[in-house]
Amino acid sequence: MIGFGHDNAAFDNKERRHDVIHETNVEDILEFGLIPELVGRLPVLTTLSKLSETDLVHVLTEPKNALVRQYQKFFEMEESHLEVTPEAVREIAKIAIQKDTGARGLRSVIESAMFDILFDLPDQEAGKKYVLTPEVVRGQARLFPRDDSAAA
Repeated sequence: MIGFGHDNAAFDNKERRHDVIHETNVEDILEFGLIPELVGRLPVLTTLSKLSETDLVHVLTEPKNALVRQYQKFFEMEESHLEVTPEAVREIAKIAIQKDTGARGLRSVIESAMFDILFDLPDQEAGKKYVLTPEVVRGQARLFPRDDSAAA
């Protein structure tokens, strides 16, 4: 909280701070010192809260064009099937939370995990099923088996 004469100790409790911020109204903003001409031009007064891991999982899976569905469609275009485990979806959400990027950062997290996979996908055998796990998302495991014959 900012302003003059407020007690920081009263707002140390995150729940209390959240409640106070969400109850803010136009009169509070005018009292804080913004001019009425500016406040009158703001059509909507709202506050935003950080998304939880569960919220990010919903963003990844529920919309019609959810990111998980988009990647599954990429695999279908190559006549393969991608199964994304619930744990992998949670891992993507956890990484976005760690990076403090919210829902907008989900795309970059999933792209970084899937970049090499999509590059190698056309070379894979058609009709196979692949399972995206948290280890693959973290880069600790591979989605496709390593082709050691090409390295030799």
